[in-house]
Amino acid sequence: MKGFFIGRTLADLGDDLRAGRTSAAALLERALESIDPGLNAFVTVDAEGAAQAARRADEELAAGADRGPLHGVPVAVKDIINVAGLPTGMGSALFDGYVAPGDAACVRLLREAGAVIVGKTTTHEFAYGASGDVSVTGPSRNPHDPARISGGSSGGSAVAVAAGMVPLALGTDTGGSVRIPAALCGIAGFKPAFGAIPIDGVFPLAESLDHVGVLAATPADCRTAYRVLTSSADRPAPDEMRMAWVDGMAPVDAEVEQVVRAAFTDLLADLPAERLDLPVARRIFAAIQDCETYDVHADQVERVPDKYQPATLDRLERARRTPGWRYVRGLRERDAFGRTVARLLDRYDVLVLPTVPFTAPPIGWRDSALGPMQPALVSLTCPWNVARVPALSVPAGFVGGLPVGAQFIGRAGAEHVLFAAAERFQASRGRPPRTGPR
Repeated sequence: MKGFFIGRTLADLGDDLRAGRTSAAALLERALESIDPGLNAFVTVDAEGAAQAARRADEELAAGADRGPLHGVPVAVKDIINVAGLPTGMGSALFDGYVAPGDAACVRLLREAGAVIVGKTTTHEFAYGASGDVSVTGPSRNPHDPARISGGSSGGSAVAVAAGMVPLALGTDTGGSVRIPAALCGIAGFKPAFGAIPIDGVFPLAESLDHVGVLAATPADCRTAYRVLTSSADRPAPDEMRMAWVDGMAPVDAEVEQVVRAAFTDLLADLPAERLDLPVARRIFAAIQDCETYDVHADQVERVPDKYQPATLDRLERARRTPGWRYVRGLRERDAFGRTVARLLDRYDVLVLPTVPFTAPPIGWRDSALGPMQPALVSLTCPWNVARVPALSVPAGFVGGLPVGAQFIGRAGAEHVLFAAAERFQASRGRPPRTGPR
């Protein structure tokens, strides 16, 4: 199934709305028709609430009140982010029946921008996993092959965009949870700098690593959503950019690396390589995430362990055994790693590397050729959460019919350069982005 929004950018939708060729109500109808239950992207659909929002958006546009590029646009929201009056289940039996009393700050910003909230998307339980296939509501499924993982934890949001159900979705990213499913599903996913988008009303995973991010078909659409959510002005990027390939000293499938490297040849004939010890960053990430996540769940693990999915409980039990000194050391080492990345970004405008070291494996796999699945999935993404810098995944090609992502890293405050580099990369490949199954 190919949903209505495949191949339709936010700019295209905005033009059609303002020219009267469509309406917010019509776009919502197309979104609802495009939802494919077999892919399990949505856990809650708010058809009534969305219809009210769409009518209001149409009335405002008719009266000349234009809230901007998201006005009247259908948007999906990850199910660890509160939406007033809707369940926030977090993929767990522990929150069965819980209804959010108010909107998360990021959802409030979407509403203020005139967006139409369609519903809530499937998440890996408590966002504590990068595969997207551990949830009381079942796995979100990759639209390129429904027997394979979507990636996670924002898997439902990625699937909803990749299959054309909506043009934009919110996710969260603690170690790669926006960028990983974006890469595996063949769309764009942006994790901003730490704190750029407020996390109030988002259930925490590891608070000093948590980010709210956006998923869309293209980097340009991610840029549009980011600008709306942060009220940031667009700025022109330099004509020339200094870019470097990150030799992360971490294992990557040879075909994946070849595809990503080859995708840059039309943009830069000579891409210098810089070494950066990503395994050190992964160790820092693991120590901080273990301790902060267990702090969130300690009481519930003691009181109602049977409410957790077995894989989640197993990870929490291992996190419990992480000693406090590793957390303290991790915080100190995080600062040092951040300074190392900052020095590298003083020399280059943008760093590039693959987003995920392999293509989407089958649902239920717990190991890969590169090691245990969960740490392998985040091995190339979590360092940028540790460094707290902006990171963007963009489609780079296919291996065996499955999508591969290229990851762009930039400086906080220079997001316009990061987006421009990604958009030039996309343009250099000489073909429009694909979001739906091949």
